[in-house]
Formats: sequence, structure tokens, C-alpha cells
Amino acid sequence: MHAKNSPRSGRGARAVASCAMNPPANVVELCQALVRIPSVNPDGDPGTARTGEAECARFIAAFLERCGAEAFLDEVEPDRPNVIGRFPSLPRPGGGAKPRIVFGPHTDTVSVGGMSIEPFGGELRDGRVWGRGASDTKGPMAAMLWALHEMRARIPALPVEVHFAGFMSEESAQLGSQHFARHHGSYALAVVGEPTELRTVFRHKGCLWADVVTHGVAAHGATPERGENAIVKMARLVHALDTDFRALLVEAGGVDEWLGASTINLGMIQGGARSNIVADRCALRVDLRTTPGLNRAGGALRLLADFIRRLDPGAEVLPLPETFPLDTDPENPLVQTLVKCGAPLAGAPWFCDAAFLAAAGIPAIAIGPGSIAQAHTKDEFISAADLEAGAAFFVRFLQSLEAGC
Repeated sequence: MHAKNSPRSGRGARAVASCAMNPPANVVELCQALVRIPSVNPDGDPGTARTGEAECARFIAAFLERCGAEAFLDEVEPDRPNVIGRFPSLPRPGGGAKPRIVFGPHTDTVSVGGMSIEPFGGELRDGRVWGRGASDTKGPMAAMLWALHEMRARIPALPVEVHFAGFMSEESAQLGSQHFARHHGSYALAVVGEPTELRTVFRHKGCLWADVVTHGVAAHGATPERGENAIVKMARLVHALDTDFRALLVEAGGVDEWLGASTINLGMIQGGARSNIVADRCALRVDLRTTPGLNRAGGALRLLADFIRRLDPGAEVLPLPETFPLDTDPENPLVQTLVKCGAPLAGAPWFCDAAFLAAAGIPAIAIGPGSIAQAHTKDEFISAADLEAGAAFFVRFLQSLEAGC
């Protein structure tokens, strides 16, 4: 393993040494080992001081090397690398470059605050592996890695090059997948690890967060008629967004057969400074989940900004970074191979790294064992049976490629 600007920590070195000295014997043990390595995304309130993906990335790199891959850490932010593995590949009969596929789960997890179980215990109990990330996405990642381990002797002869990329920062800002797409070239398919109950998620919603801000004129609370209340202005917008704008989302974007219609949630509101001052500012945070149809019609931001401008020309719409919908061609031959291996097509209301890879021109889908219902929960788990089924599925997918793509 080699690293690009990613120093080893003592803790990370111990994890690598553990992988080398006591390698997991099966996919369940691999999932347990991954859960026991804290890799909490540091954004927001992580609920622990043990944050960052570096230690987990080093463990994965050591495992990939045991499988015969060249592995390295590609630092995206200080001590927060992607981990990349590239398996050897024999020359293609007749010459020419082989198409490349990449398995791409993410290595970070959400906060452990408020969990009712030991977040890094990785306990096997009642046929389940318990702990933060067991479902999202260390379980799917373990299934992918174990399949690569099982197929390690046959991978070089496949008619595709097989790579692995463990993305940092999926749970906030998706920096890892964006960095990978910019720096590592094109792929015929990205198989992004998420708990989809082994369904092929080829289409999912995008997400736009934005602040709607109204402005007023401050005055003494005893003489409110001398001011202009930004909260009152916002109240009118709240009603309009909750009624007319919801209908406009459906009208503009249609109802997707896999995803339904685009939606809006009015999530947070803050206005005024004191109860005895007429509020001169009020901000509403909205969360829009968007369909490909709405994106093709001009996008959520333009629709929202035009709607607000018509009702209150003095209001502002301040967008945060937007995640666009995923809409991969379901007739893509490699996508159809997944379907033929037993993973039916599906849509999803959430978003993931697949959207950023697709935006860069890489056909991408999301798939993995386990259920999204367990992701981010206070007692997160994945069943051992699901892990075994996931590993068997990815082995089957790789075996199916031996006949050609």
C-alpha cells in the first residue's frame, strides 16, 4: 500500500496490522471489523472525538492488497482519504483496452450521538451485526470486498478491469466521489454501495437546500406600525410554499413512475432578535427532493426563486450546494447484467455518491444488502444472512461477466 499525502497514525497502523495478522474469515467477520473502526463524519455534531475516515481506509487498503490489488490512499482533505484498489488485468484477446468497473461504497458514517448500543462494538447477536455503519454502508462494503476476495484469482481474466473506491465524506458534501470523478477517468459502470435490499437503484431524487430570507424594518415593539415585520412577510410565504408551490412542483416536474413527485419540506425557521423589536429579518430553510423530470424542466432553484420573487420581490433565495437526481439508463448492458443476476430495478427518495459520478459521465447505480430503514438509527444493524446474500450476489455478478459484457 502506498499513500498520497496521507500520513499513518498509530491507530491506523494498528488496524492495518490487525488485518494482516488476523484476517477476517468470512463476510460477517469483515463487517464486524469495519464497524469496530470509528469513521464518523466530523461535520456537525459527530457525537465522538474519533472522527475521520483514515483508519478505515488503511484497513481496507490492507485487505485489498491481500486480495491481490494495488491499493493506495488518495487524500481529499487532511487525513481524510479515499481508498482505491486496482486489480491486475490480463491483456484483452485481440488487444484494445478493457472497460472498467468500480465498486464504490463510502467509508464515513453519521454521528453516533444518541445511540442506544455501543456504536463501535460490532457485536454479533441474534443473527445481526450491531453498530454504527453496519447498514450504511460498512455492511454493503463488506459484501463487495468479500466478493472481490472470493474472486481474486479470476478477476485478472475478466473482460473488464475491476477497481474499488471507498469514498470519504458521503454523509456530508460528497467530497470523495466528486474528487474521484475529477481525477480517475471514465468507467463503464460504478456500483455504489448502499443498503438497497439488493435492488438496482438506477434512479433517485436530488436534493436542494436553500434559505428563503425576508427583510423588514426594525421598530420598537410598542409601536409596531412604525416598522415592517419580516416574520409576517415570511408567514405569507410559508403558506404559499406549503400549498401553491407543492402543486407547482408536480406541474413542473411531473410524477415519476419510480420516484413520485418532487417534494418540499419546510424544515427550520428563525426570525427576529427580541420580542420587543419588530423583526427586520426572517430565514426559512427548505429541503426540496427533486425528480429528473424537474431537473430537465429547469431545476428546483429556478422554480423556487421565480415563485418567491413573484410573491415578495424583496426576499432572497440563498441556495446551498445542490445534489442532482440520478437517472442512469436502465438498458445499459452492465445494469441489465445486475438485473439478470437477481437485482430488480428500483428508485429511491434519497441520494448518494452515484449522482456525482453520473454527473461526471460515469454510468452509476446504487446497490447492496441491508435496508435503508436501519441506516442512521440509534441501534443500527445488518443481518448476517443479508451480508452472506450480498457477498454471494456480487460474486455472481462478477462471474456473469466472464462470458463477456
